[in-house]
Amino acid sequence: MNTSLPKLRVVLVAGLALAVSLALLKAEPAVNVSGRRHPNIEAAQRFCADAFNKIVAAQNANEFDMGGHAQQAKRLLDEASHELKLAAEAANEGSRPR
Repeated sequence: MNTSLPKLRVVLVAGLALAVSLALLKAEPAVNVSGRRHPNIEAAQRFCADAFNKIVAAQNANEFDMGGHAQQAKRLLDEASHELKLAAEAANEGSRPR
């Protein structure tokens, strides 16, 4: 009997488990806007991070990716947080004396 086939299966399953774990560990969207200068934009970034974490919890509770929609929602929340940072930077540029 060939013993390398069961070992290969174990390695493949372990590799798949590692890949799924790494995908789930993606960091939440950044909260990198000054709350002192832009309290509403900073709050919006925090809401993005909170929503991202709720999606991760839902994925873990359901033990599947919900048709890829949860992953897409997380990507869009990350993009929204980035756009909020750009909005704060644009507001900073607009408030500088000319």
